Formats: sequence, C-alpha cells, structure tokens
Amino acid sequence: MLKGFFNIPKAVNEPVKSYLPDSPETVAVHKAYNAMWNEKIDVPLYIGSEEIRTGNTRNMTPPHDHKHIVGTYHLAEKSHVEKAIANALESRTKWANMAWEQRAAIFLKAAELIAGPYRAKINAATMIAQSKTIHQAEIDAACELIDFLRYNVEFMTQIYKDQPSSNSDVWNRVEYRPLEGFVYAITPFNFTAIAANLPASAALMGNVVVWKPSDSQVFSAKVIIDVFKEAGVPDGVINVVFGDPVMITDTILASPDFAGIHYTGSTFVFKELWKKIGENIHTYKTYPRIVGETGGKDFILVHPSSNVKQVVANTIRGAFEFQGQKCSAASRAYFPTSLWPAIKEEMGKELATIKQGSPQNFSNFVTAVIHEGSFDKLAKYIDQAKADADAEVIFGGNYDKSVGYFIEPTVILTTNPKYTTMETELFGPVLTVYIYEDKDWADVLKLVDSTSEYALTGAVFSQDRYAIEEATIALQNSAGNFYINDKPTGAVVGMQPFGGARASGTNDKAGSAQNLLRWVSPRTIKETFVTPTDYRYPFLG
Repeated sequence: MLKGFFNIPKAVNEPVKSYLPDSPETVAVHKAYNAMWNEKIDVPLYIGSEEIRTGNTRNMTPPHDHKHIVGTYHLAEKSHVEKAIANALESRTKWANMAWEQRAAIFLKAAELIAGPYRAKINAATMIAQSKTIHQAEIDAACELIDFLRYNVEFMTQIYKDQPSSNSDVWNRVEYRPLEGFVYAITPFNFTAIAANLPASAALMGNVVVWKPSDSQVFSAKVIIDVFKEAGVPDGVINVVFGDPVMITDTILASPDFAGIHYTGSTFVFKELWKKIGENIHTYKTYPRIVGETGGKDFILVHPSSNVKQVVANTIRGAFEFQGQKCSAASRAYFPTSLWPAIKEEMGKELATIKQGSPQNFSNFVTAVIHEGSFDKLAKYIDQAKADADAEVIFGGNYDKSVGYFIEPTVILTTNPKYTTMETELFGPVLTVYIYEDKDWADVLKLVDSTSEYALTGAVFSQDRYAIEEATIALQNSAGNFYINDKPTGAVVGMQPFGGARASGTNDKAGSAQNLLRWVSPRTIKETFVTPTDYRYPFLG
C-alpha cells in the first residue's frame, strides 16, 4: 500500500454546454444520436467477468417512436441472480481492501471519460432511451453524473478525515469499513445520473453491488457499464441484472449477506421492499441499510407580491421539462386571486409557443412520456378532469400515442384544493392549479403542508421578505428541498443535497457526504501505549 496523505483534485461542477446551432457539441451529439438510432445493440447480463446472454430478450424502443427498435436486452433467471450475489461476495475482500485512493482514481477517471469521449454518446443514449431534450440529457447524463463522481470522491475523503481526539498515551481512530455483505441498487428510468450513482456511491466506499436498472433505461445504462469498465471497475464489484423485479428482489432479499438497498422509484414499491426486509430480518447477518428516494407531489406557492413573468417561466420549467417525469417536478400550484388573471394570460401565451416532438429536433421543449402504461394513466386523469364538475382543463389536454407517447402540457384548474390531481402523483406533464383569496395566505400555508403525503420539493414565490420567512417556517416539513423564487427542480450536486422525507424517502441526501455515510460501518480503534499492570484504582486505598 502506498504511503502518504494524498490530496485529491478539487471537485468542481461540470459546466453545462449550450448546444447552440452548429456548435461542436451539437454536431457531436447529432452524429452519436444518428449512429445509435440506426444500429441495434444486444445487452447481456454482467456478472463477474461474464457477459451472459440468456436468449430470453426484450426490445428497447424510444418513447417518441415506439415502433423503432434500437436493441434488445437479456432477462435473468433466479440462478443468474444467485450467481451475481456469489460473484459480488467473492469480489468483496479484494475490493474492500483496496486502498481508497485507488478506488477514487477509478471513479475520477469515469467522470473524465463522461466529460470527454463519452459525453455525446451518453447524452444521445439518454435522448433515445428516455426521450430527453438535449438540454435535459446534458444536465443529467453528463453534468450531474460527472458531479456525482467527482464530489463523491471529495466527500469520501472528508468522511475519512473525521477522526476522534487522542492524547499522549492513547491514540483513538475511526475506520470507515464497507458494509459486511453486498448492496442492492434499484435505479429508475428518469435520470441516467441516478442510475449510475446508486451503485457507484456504494462501490466507492468499498462495497460490492448487484444493480438492477429500470427496464426503460437499459439502453443508456449500457453506456454507464461501458464507462465503468473502461475506468477500471474490477469484475464482480458491480454486477448488472435485468428482468422480473419481484423475482430478482425476492432472491436478493433472501440472502443472509444482504447488507443494504439503494433505491429510487415509487413510494409503494419502496414500502413493500421495507416490509420484505422486515419480514426477513432474522435471516440477515447485519441490520441492512435502507436508503430510498421515492415520490413527490411538489408545489409552487405564489404570494400576491410575486413577479408574474418569473412565476410563469419557472412554473412552466418546473412542471413540463422532461414531461414532468421528475420526482421534483411541480405538479400542484397555488396562485392568489389578485394575480391569477395576469398569470393565466401569460401562461397561455407562453404555452402556445411550446413545441413537442422528437428530442432529435432541438426546437422541441417537450417530448414523449416513458411508456404506454404512463401514457394511459395520464390520459385517464386528463379525461376525468374534463368530466368533473370541480375541475377544468384550461390549457392542453390533448394526447396521441400513434407514433410516440405524447401528452400535451396540460393545466387543470380546480375549485377543490383536495382534488385528486392535487394529491396524487401523476409523473407527467400535468399541473393542477388552485386559486386562493389573497387574505387567506396563512390558511394556504396550512393547506399546502397538509394536502400531500409527500415532502420532496416545493417553491415559494414572493417579493415580501416577511411572507418568505413565514412560508419557510410553516413549510419546514413539507419539502426536503425548498426553493425561494425558483422552480422546485434542478438540484446541483455539492450545492443542493437532494432528498425528501414523509412518503418521499429517507432523506439521505444524494450529492452529499450524508449519503455516503450510509454505505460504511465505522469501527473505533483505541490503542493504549502504556498498559496498566495492576487492576487496583486509587480509590481502593
């Protein structure tokens, strides 16, 4: 092992490229998109050093052109999951004992690969697989992922440097051991960065991982796998399986060596996972770490003192970027009566300028939702709003799945503050608006806080500092990420650690040292230099 206290490169946030017409980054991403669109890839399971093709495959199709096939991926059987667990455990000792700076170098290299030679490819893959615009792909698949990898290394060194006090005759130290066993990472479709970070953050701290990406994100997950391999992640450290989520999960949670779960997805599924872990608790060698970021019903609250143009611009971005498929997306808004006519006029004017279609066309602000199940659910809620007496679709409301799963940005106006779409997470480009009387500001704060089971993100708009202070205090439990005069999306690694409480998760704050602490088990070491030879204390006389 090398000798020295090593300084790492200072973590800095990756600059977001603008993708202006004919810029080098625009040319590069179009070239990558066209190449990936026109080839068909075959994605195996990655278990230890093996690439396993089971022959039981599913097609990968872009949401904005669901008849087009860009590849296939192979589904695991129970024996493959058991093999993945065995390979992870076999790799654990060597990986856990690797010097921290060697692990750090691997993931710092991964960050630079994404920043450089893989940038266009990972962005294009995310545009194809998840129907993200180039801007949404850039801030996710490139910048946020680079930031996770760089900052996690810095956070790791901060954790290791946190040591207890000692004196001349006793040396106290804390070792931050990886968990005893393996970690199960379950990742969502909507963020390529999250898909990479959930297994990588645990692995960085010396853990081995079995990773199950979302079926709807396998195409871009393949690029993550390629990056990790080129960066030097050893075989068996991150094992990748696809397939039946119930079978995979049941197999993993039955293992005595299951040590933790790193999850992003639906609240219901996370609660079911927690329940299964509890039912199996006597099986495990250790108490598993349970880390999850789940749903949201995120709010925008507007005070009568607010600037209308600021409100509208940030509401549109917060509600409709990436088709509202962010756990942080604004999906309920509270506007004051005095500003509503101006907000409605400005919103209607701006929404009329939005273009929708394939992400390959950079003039499109909105593309398609992820799959047919999501499309059908959203269409059902929109149709119900059209029929209900206490709701009205005032903007949008159209949808079409003949080519892609396109839902028009939709605004529902309701007279019922507890209307279904004010409380239920839809995960799509649907915003529900409630108008309140200006004099009822204090009551609306209570309404915002009590309407949803979630507490992920929220935003307040006001030019009145007393109102901002009042909202900040009244809504302290309503959002783990709280925004003042800004949209409730777009948390930046190292700046706004992300996560919520209540039904939104365990609030372990991805993008901070708090998250990495969940993937270590500290051991305190006390070394006494001159050891007593007599049991008697002075009080004995």
